[in-house]
Amino acid sequence: TDFHGIIPKLAVKAGDEVLAGDTLFFSKDNPEVKFASPVSGEVVEIVRGAKRKILEVKILADTEVRYKSFTPKAGSADEVKASMMESGLWAFVQQRPYDVVANPNKSPKAIVISAFNSEPLAGDLDFILHGREADFQAGVDALAKLAANVHVNVHSTRTASDALKKVKNAKVNVFDGPHPSGLAGVQINKLDPINKGEVVWTVEAQRVAMIGKFFREGKYDASIIIAMAGSLVEKPRYYKTMMGAEVKSIVEGNIKQGEEPRYISGTVLTGEQVNVDGYISSTENTLTVIAEGREPEPFGWIAPNFGKFSLSRSYFSWLMPGKSYNLNTSMNGEERAFVVTGQYEQVFPMDILPQYLIKSIITNDIERMENLGIYEVAPEDFALCEFVCTSKMELQNIVREGLDLARAELG
Repeated sequence: TDFHGIIPKLAVKAGDEVLAGDTLFFSKDNPEVKFASPVSGEVVEIVRGAKRKILEVKILADTEVRYKSFTPKAGSADEVKASMMESGLWAFVQQRPYDVVANPNKSPKAIVISAFNSEPLAGDLDFILHGREADFQAGVDALAKLAANVHVNVHSTRTASDALKKVKNAKVNVFDGPHPSGLAGVQINKLDPINKGEVVWTVEAQRVAMIGKFFREGKYDASIIIAMAGSLVEKPRYYKTMMGAEVKSIVEGNIKQGEEPRYISGTVLTGEQVNVDGYISSTENTLTVIAEGREPEPFGWIAPNFGKFSLSRSYFSWLMPGKSYNLNTSMNGEERAFVVTGQYEQVFPMDILPQYLIKSIITNDIERMENLGIYEVAPEDFALCEFVCTSKMELQNIVREGLDLARAELG
């Protein structure tokens, strides 16, 4: 489920021994696109869901990682693509439209790399990429063979690293403001919007460094740095671990007692709930732990609720604009009629009408979806809209369904 739009075909079975970089599965539609093991060890279980859908490949990792040896070539675009697909690194190249793993048979008009993360509690990419400047540059050099334009986007105040601000073989663009300024969709909308028939690829910055290390050293190194934060984390900190690491191994001994925790692979806005015995998504760099909001509230919405946050004037937070809030998972209500409030536009900086686009998706009006900008958006672009939504609509799921429908109907 980390790689939306891919129908996987297994290349291993339980009991097989693998090296880091060995193929675990590949795309049914494009067998050249492979997905690699982040560690060496024994495949202990293939977890399947309904209709035998593959959910997880569990690997008992060796104490010391052994790597498969590659001989990558980067002389041309075809060589770069072939090397990345063979090693499993192509999995981290995302395509707009549709927000799926990129189709290597299409040529993008640009590749966009956001070199800062503006999401709440997310890690500082300046810190995460410290010491990996050469890998990041090598990754940009390789990606520059695949598109005429490579954009590396930095923040006016958050980005201090010269390695990011002065990267070669790419155009460096400076963005400003709070979230969602760090989202690739917002950046693409401001730099060069996607029209029908056009393709833009995006690559997360830490995965760019992985690509660079592969071309420099010939190995698939899936070691990453993740940020662990949230209101129930005793000591927020960074961890150096492997993609797909077990949650329990990271949170043990660092969770505040007294409240029921929710573990989120990713950030509070776009992450996915996981169990403590679960695993961090191979596409995420954040592990967030906040409190479950299950406690009943006396008097409900009738109470003054001075400690609650609201973008509307439902509570009193508008009187205290500088106040901090300790938010839990409570939605403070359930889904209700979808009404026009104008709230989405306050947190949605793209040149798109979010309310009308959502309505066109709900009604399966494909022509209207096209006209309103379905090609430019991804579910994460609507995370803030979902947070402030008075109607409690699951907007990210709605957008994902709209993208899947458009992809199936329009190709």
